[in-house]
Amino acid sequence: MSTTTKPPISRFPVPDLQDVPDDIRERMVAVQEKAGFIPNVFLGLAHRPDEFRAFMAYHDALMEKPGNLTKAEREMIVVATSNANQCQYCVVAHGAILRIRAKNPLVADQVAINYRKADITHRQRAMLDFAMKVSFEAYAIGDEDFAVLADHGFDQEDAWDIAAIAAFFGMSNRIANFTNMRPNEEFFTMGRT
Repeated sequence: MSTTTKPPISRFPVPDLQDVPDDIRERMVAVQEKAGFIPNVFLGLAHRPDEFRAFMAYHDALMEKPGNLTKAEREMIVVATSNANQCQYCVVAHGAILRIRAKNPLVADQVAINYRKADITHRQRAMLDFAMKVSFEAYAIGDEDFAVLADHGFDQEDAWDIAAIAAFFGMSNRIANFTNMRPNEEFFTMGRT
């Protein structure tokens, strides 16, 4: 019988839970109690505690706020742009969250592969088109892009949210890729039944 070892979750040192600062450990334990595991992004980013805190604060400000975008739509932005950035960690992890928040594993998987062919609304398609333009052609964003969003019921603050989520996760995708962050196995089955 051959055994294989799991690859490390990051190419950088990952601190033990008891060695991280108290506030970070408390957050990790709270997530573990809710989800049943600690997402590897928490462990990987704990390598740099100050950056962990800043990352999580901005993440929460973007993803947990009330507004015209639903939590599922916010996750759609993450999944679609992370796919375009070829970020395995974020597509897998946020795909799982999208399955749960949208209560629709089919749409979550469709958005993870190609949102242009997904069973989403015209409004969501416009949102994701804008997010992708921010991700790859932010220099070309113009009034006409805001007009398209407005035609679908998005105001300027919504446009900011869409753009900020796309930009923030562009950074996250790059960190996950260069650190070789591995998605937790638990993410692959979450929200599928």
